[in-house]
Amino acid sequence: MKIEIEVIGKGTAEGILDDRNPVTAHKIFKNLPFEGEANTWLEEVYFDAPIKEEYENPSTSTSKGDISYWPPGTAFCIFYGQSQPASAVNNIGKIHSNLELFREVENDDKIIIRRLND
Repeated sequence: MKIEIEVIGKGTAEGILDDRNPVTAHKIFKNLPFEGEANTWLEEVYFDAPIKEEYENPSTSTSKGDISYWPPGTAFCIFYGQSQPASAVNNIGKIHSNLELFREVENDDKIIIRRLND
């Protein structure tokens, strides 16, 4: 399940949703496209997701490039550095191109996530 993440006025990155939390990943993919306003925290960008999902296979750690869903805040999260989540997340994918884009993101930047054809 390939996705494109566009930060308006700054560029695009690509990722793949995986099977670590398949119910959550499929629900996100099914609801694409969607957009949100960025929030930043340490080396993470996050914004509201249009789904409500519970913990599936929660993890208190992430790796650089992880795409995650945070159930308490219904947030889509991108971890672009070494920081870790404030609390457990459902890891649902990885950024595969242009991860450095997220270092340029500022609070309130508009972000759009779309499906990419295989």
